[in-house]
Amino acid sequence: MHFKGKTVLVTGASRGIGAAIVKAFAKEGALVIVNYLHNHEAANATVSACKSLAGKALALQADVTDPEAIEKLVKKTLDEFGKIDVLVNNAFGSYTFDPEARKMHWELEWSDFQSQIDGTLKSTHGLVKSVLPAMLGRAEGAIINIATNLVARPAVPYHDYTTAKAALIGYSRNLAMELGPLGIRVNSVAPGLVYPTDASRKTKEGIKDTIISQTPLGRIATPEDITGPVLFLASDWSHFMTGQTLFVDGGMVME
Repeated sequence: MHFKGKTVLVTGASRGIGAAIVKAFAKEGALVIVNYLHNHEAANATVSACKSLAGKALALQADVTDPEAIEKLVKKTLDEFGKIDVLVNNAFGSYTFDPEARKMHWELEWSDFQSQIDGTLKSTHGLVKSVLPAMLGRAEGAIINIATNLVARPAVPYHDYTTAKAALIGYSRNLAMELGPLGIRVNSVAPGLVYPTDASRKTKEGIKDTIISQTPLGRIATPEDITGPVLFLASDWSHFMTGQTLFVDGGMVME
């Protein structure tokens, strides 16, 4: 894959899946923006790791649910690098995957759903609107949105989280239809349980064992497992793909 000279903006990239994604792009020579919300130390550590892999990296703090903060983030990126070739919407509202502590449907308030919708869909919409003028000016670009395999197989009914991610996939398909004629591709990656991440650390061993037993490839995904499909969808190798969702879960979902 050839990303030398390409500018990649990844949200929620200080740790976990986001950090793995920016490091993978950096290894291929990309110029990466490590967006983060609070963890300055983790973001700087990720930037250092990217630079050690021969990439150029910059950490930029922004709350991606705040339209004003998004505008500043995109402006700083364009001021620094002049363009944005790839946008990866990885950030989502704070969430913990703990089947024993999750709220049952009748315990949820609409505010629980709204929080996840804001963290996932509102942030994505804001980033896309802000980045689009730069992409449209060059009639090219790739947008990759990180969803979840729970939209197709809700093995644990995390109602609020999964509903927001399902909306994200619908949003992505509509966007792909509209932007395709303008040279911009929009696709999604839907991981299964990824361990370790901050959100998955409370997943009990018994739950992990159950998932492994139902996974044809016989293990749980690591953050690094998600990077290949993301880079593929960002690259010219997938230049005739848009509106697609790649499930990255060892075969639990087969479509």
